[in-house]
Amino acid sequence: MKPLAQWPLAARRGLVGVLTDIDDTLTTDGAITADALQALADLKAAGLVVIAITGRPVAWSEPFACTWPVDAIVAENGAVALQNLSQIGLQHRCCLHEQLSKLYIQDAATRRTNFARMQQVAQRVLAEVPGAQLSEDSLGRETDIAIDHSEFTQLPSDKIAQVVAILQSEGMHATISSIHINGWYGGHDKWVGACWIVKTLLGRDMAAERDLWAYVGDSTNDQRMFDALPNSIGVANVRRFESQMACKPRYITFKERGAGFAEVAFAVLAAR
Repeated sequence: MKPLAQWPLAARRGLVGVLTDIDDTLTTDGAITADALQALADLKAAGLVVIAITGRPVAWSEPFACTWPVDAIVAENGAVALQNLSQIGLQHRCCLHEQLSKLYIQDAATRRTNFARMQQVAQRVLAEVPGAQLSEDSLGRETDIAIDHSEFTQLPSDKIAQVVAILQSEGMHATISSIHINGWYGGHDKWVGACWIVKTLLGRDMAAERDLWAYVGDSTNDQRMFDALPNSIGVANVRRFESQMACKPRYITFKERGAGFAEVAFAVLAAR
């Protein structure tokens, strides 16, 4: 990981969009900071596409999709997206549900079947792993399950590994974020979800224009994005997971969390 100061000017100047994780990338101690929020607004004002991609549930994401200056939030590790219609001039009313468009990567029948299977797996995890608890945002999840390991419950590394092993034994895709262990059925992940929403909303093939997009993240569940995009940046707290990562970001900020994201935004805007 190279210092952010080594990110070439030409690479920054050519960007059309910035994608970002939320927890511990935009947020600090669970809330977005003023500098990170301003950074989002500045990127949007400069004409860049801004999309957040998170493992958080879609219901949790709704108020942020409505109020943050972003084009969309892709929730539940690529499965569902919220587009803020007011950002593209299609809606100006303040009612949350009227202002947001919800899009899914899986059809309704698949989601229903997977949801029932996932609840059974969740109960197995709770029964077999001492101390395991569902995340407090679980009621808002539609396409995955989440086990808390660092947000409100501290789960040791051996128990985290046990949870992952159970999810995988049930045929689920499993990842570890800075706060949760997420499991779901389907071939999507953050990268697949990012390509899907960029194609759906903008008609662009992100896989064919990787040099035009940047991604900012902080943990192991960001590895697919770090690997896919040459303009990948970790906020400084990514070092917490460095030893566990096969794919690391190309660059790293000096500051952590929201302040680190603000560094990235400043670097992007300085090149325009």
